[in-house]
Amino acid sequence: MTHEESSLQTKLMLCSSLKEIMKHKAFSKITVSELIKDCNLNRKTFYYHFEDIYGLLKWMLEQEAINIVKQFDLISDYEDAFNFVIDYVQENAYFLNCIYDSVGRDELKRFFYNDFVGIVGKIIDEYEKKLNITITDEFRTFIVNFYTEAVAGMVINLFQNVNFPDHPAVHCDRKQLIEYFSVIIHNSVPALLENAPE
Repeated sequence: MTHEESSLQTKLMLCSSLKEIMKHKAFSKITVSELIKDCNLNRKTFYYHFEDIYGLLKWMLEQEAINIVKQFDLISDYEDAFNFVIDYVQENAYFLNCIYDSVGRDELKRFFYNDFVGIVGKIIDEYEKKLNITITDEFRTFIVNFYTEAVAGMVINLFQNVNFPDHPAVHCDRKQLIEYFSVIIHNSVPALLENAPE
């Protein structure tokens, strides 16, 4: 086994342990000591791989969801990407809600912010190329932040209410969510870019 394979195996073992412990304990109360004991690792091994438990959590969510979403062409493959996100949220709703309960909505949004900014920024960049438009850096930052707030809020609402499909925060089924997202991506983003201030 190579060093990279061994390192990945250790990280995945820590992720599995974190998810298991979170079934019985709030994320904010989990310690490195508990994780390494559960995995039969030493403290040095944990800190070789992660700065802290938040680092482990971030790596896990990036591996399981965010890096996969980044690989989609979010203009043409948005439906596949959105279906993946909905499936991930449904499968991990308990785990995601445990994190939410421990750190709160604002902290969770900050936690995801850089990843969501990258995903939204990619959509804006792709539309700039497609429309042969160049917008100012200031306006790009504004648009990216605006949509990032919306995406982060919607994802959080989705996993908070995944078991309550009639809840006002969800208020529509999967097909409608994808349809609404399509309208926003294919209509509002090009319109914003075409009418961007100079």
